[in-house]
Amino acid sequence: MITVRYGEERGRANLGWLDSRHSFSFADYFDPKHMGFGPLRVINEDRVAQGAGFDTHGHRDMEIISYVLEGELAHKDSIGTGSVIRPGDVQRMTAGAGVRHSEFNHSKSAPVHFLQIWIMPDQQGLAPSYEQKHFADADKKGTLRLIASRDGRDGSVKIHQGADVFAALLDPGQEVSAELAEGRLGWLQVARGVVTLNGQELRAGDGAAIENERELVIASLSEGSEVLLFDLLR
Repeated sequence: MITVRYGEERGRANLGWLDSRHSFSFADYFDPKHMGFGPLRVINEDRVAQGAGFDTHGHRDMEIISYVLEGELAHKDSIGTGSVIRPGDVQRMTAGAGVRHSEFNHSKSAPVHFLQIWIMPDQQGLAPSYEQKHFADADKKGTLRLIASRDGRDGSVKIHQGADVFAALLDPGQEVSAELAEGRLGWLQVARGVVTLNGQELRAGDGAAIENERELVIASLSEGSEVLLFDLLR
């Protein structure tokens, strides 16, 4: 069963400097029908104006992944980490027992567009930690490239949950396939372009909850389609 979460139906926060779309309940947006999916708790699509950003704030007991689509995102946290995240970079922050951080658009002239993803960890009170890796476009072209996993295999960032996250860049007519093990859930998030999932059309901003579907085929209908696929514990 594939249940589409259409992009235009997501929650929205527009603060002038921030335009954010929420696939699941977040902050002032609450919808009891959309509280997450399995351990996947948040997918926010954020656009932050030049020179603006999120002041220092706290998190705990959450795996937070930042995936930049355009621009540059500057990160600084209470465990001494500071970095700039650019397209192709994947940043993982384990909030664990508690961490404070800030996120700002690193550019003074162009907006930044990114996905912020929260995955609930399988244990609480972990030591806060941070990891960042780059995944070249060539490694995601026409294939599902593993970017996050419990064991950090294949050079992916390590998350504290039984979830695999894949990214793919697809040209028109290209397709990729995946198989979900019995009892697993899937979520497909379309970051850019137009694709089909098992024949069902999805556009940028759309997500799809996948249950009791073993074989998945994702095909691109447009130039520069970009998708994230989550393989999740039920």
